[in-house]
Amino acid sequence: MTAVPTYDRVAPARTAAPVLNLPNVLTLGRLLVVPFFAGLLILDGTSTGARLLAAVLFVVACLTDVVDGHLARSRGQVTDFGVMADPIADKALVGTALVGLSLLGALPWWATLVVLGREVAVTVMRSALARHGMIPASRGGKLKCLSQNVAVTLYLLPLAVLPLGAVLTDLRLPVLLLAVAATVLTGIDYARQGARLHARSRRPETVRS
Repeated sequence: MTAVPTYDRVAPARTAAPVLNLPNVLTLGRLLVVPFFAGLLILDGTSTGARLLAAVLFVVACLTDVVDGHLARSRGQVTDFGVMADPIADKALVGTALVGLSLLGALPWWATLVVLGREVAVTVMRSALARHGMIPASRGGKLKCLSQNVAVTLYLLPLAVLPLGAVLTDLRLPVLLLAVAATVLTGIDYARQGARLHARSRRPETVRS
């Protein structure tokens, strides 16, 4: 729901809307695309046709992420299922793309490991602190998500056979570096917010003692 994962935005109010609604169907569609997307990269990722199809699938999935979020909020169809499944679909798609591209040698492993490591660390931290409250949304979350999606798309596309391929090839690394920087900085921001939340949760115990 929206191009920015739930972990990087303020969670919308949840309603009693039915689980089987259009926003959730779009989210499920993104989840179902992941195995096919992975197969394209792993089994035929060196062919021009497979890479182009994988890029199209990725872009369409990103667009449905924007659409389902807008629909859920505008129609009052935000559900617990959607709040849970949306970030899973987002991270599964991006994570699969990063790992697949690295296995093909198209994307440096250090970038994949930094992004995946950040996501795991933030998820673990949020889960550990969930009983104390919600960590505020990272201010750079939208930039992180957008730059990651653009970088993945540029690395998926068979740029050698596309118009302006040389120009887009020159843009790939700068966009990737921007995505990695945004990933790290938002991760640090989350760590700071998590530390503040943890400190606040301990204050009543200190006062009572």
